[in-house]
Amino acid sequence: MDSVSITLSNAQIRLFPCLRDNYGVLVHDPASGATAAIDAPEAAAVEAALTASGWKLSDILVTHHHGDHTGGIAELKRRHRARVVAPREEAAKIPDVDEKVAEGGTVTLGTLSAQVIATPGHTLGQINYYFPAAKLLFAGDTLFSIGCGRVIEGTPEMMWQSLLKLRALPDDTAMFCGHEYTEANIRFAMTIEPDNPALAARAAEVKRQVAARKPTIPALMGEEKRANVFLRADDPAVAAAVGLAGQPAAQVFAEVRARKNRF
Repeated sequence: MDSVSITLSNAQIRLFPCLRDNYGVLVHDPASGATAAIDAPEAAAVEAALTASGWKLSDILVTHHHGDHTGGIAELKRRHRARVVAPREEAAKIPDVDEKVAEGGTVTLGTLSAQVIATPGHTLGQINYYFPAAKLLFAGDTLFSIGCGRVIEGTPEMMWQSLLKLRALPDDTAMFCGHEYTEANIRFAMTIEPDNPALAARAAEVKRQVAARKPTIPALMGEEKRANVFLRADDPAVAAAVGLAGQPAAQVFAEVRARKNRF
């Protein structure tokens, strides 16, 4: 996958590959010159993206404590003296934290402003950053395009409630996630909803994107609501497809997630 630049109404994005299948993201506020890295999987990849864009790193916004999201923080902090913002509940596990945030908090990036959304499940303290004016969501490992993160530290009920928070965001929200898993997620989703037209359309789009060496994100939340089976656990058709017709959505979600773990 090649690096790409995306220009929005009041923000600029640089998206680039990191490690084996991570995404790195820079968010730039042209009005102030402020630039944030969303997580820091590896310092070298972030530095290369900064050089290519000509931006100066001012902030690192951390979604959760896993090493493939925090491995580059210490080096970037030393080099750029960037402010490190991290989830309050996981700050002790993240290097060089300057500011701790939690559900309902706000993070400013120049003239841009992000709402902090607590999304426990993958980890207990994971947070997402939602920039309403820019229509941007940085979902870390909570939500992937046509997928979601493994439930490692939390419970399926916890993760389902987190996904419901993200599902409530406007359809035109551009969602950026932490990994390039879309092709594999589509293959799995087809085993649950083979006749979902929105999923079929997304599969065709992703095939074109991959062939052109383009990233499969950002994904619009409206498309995810229609095609992502993990956001559809309260749909009777999904419940029936996994043999749980009439059962609570969290139970259906748990079954779908368990099947993906074995897929």
